[in-house]
Amino acid sequence: MDKKQFSLNDIVEMKKQHPCGENKWRIIRMGMDIRIKCLGCDRSVLIPRNEFQKKLKKIIEKSEKE
Repeated sequence: MDKKQFSLNDIVEMKKQHPCGENKWRIIRMGMDIRIKCLGCDRSVLIPRNEFQKKLKKIIEKSEKE
């Protein structure tokens, strides 16, 4: 199974869009759970890591910090 490499501050696209209509999210916390922040309305959502990996469509932009 191919696991996508994502890290803190990456901008990702999820399979389903947020109710506000935006589909771009920034990863703002990583651990057992991953917190992502909607780039449309600034709300954040905490989801378990394995659920996040299933719902992740693609990484749009890598963070420049690496």
